[in-house]
Amino acid sequence: MIIRKEKPADIEAITSVTVEAFTNHPTGGELTEHFIILALRAADALAISLVAEIDGEIVGHIAFSPVTIADGTEGWYGLGPVSVLPEYQKQGIGKALINEGLSKLREMDAGGCALVGEPEYYKRFGFRNNPGLIYEGINQAYFLVFPFTDTVPEGIVTFHEGFLAIE
Repeated sequence: MIIRKEKPADIEAITSVTVEAFTNHPTGGELTEHFIILALRAADALAISLVAEIDGEIVGHIAFSPVTIADGTEGWYGLGPVSVLPEYQKQGIGKALINEGLSKLREMDAGGCALVGEPEYYKRFGFRNNPGLIYEGINQAYFLVFPFTDTVPEGIVTFHEGFLAIE
């Protein structure tokens, strides 16, 4: 498996992987993740966009984009979406994408990373709930952050407007 930065020629495959990964997802709801990635890319807000490739086929993707924190702290990013083709799930591909993405954020001197996701899965990477950081409109148990420094900002976190994309 190779983890690398996305290339323009990967866009169609990334969209396909994302749609397949989130179709029939246990959390249900509207399938919008592929629109989110397209909107982030169109807004030049994909700070990191990595693919997992096996034998020349893209089987996974992860995106990181800047977030805004109400206290004015800069250098924080949102993780998501992360997608792996269903037939390749539970083989460590998502884990490898997340670890590589977090490593690249640290190389950029990021202050930390935030996400909405399954706590039991993401805690293994260092993500935790933090009562000082809030993402409005969801159960806060699913809003997790991973500070890379001892200084943790406080306030409402807002993901890029691309996360509102529905088509």
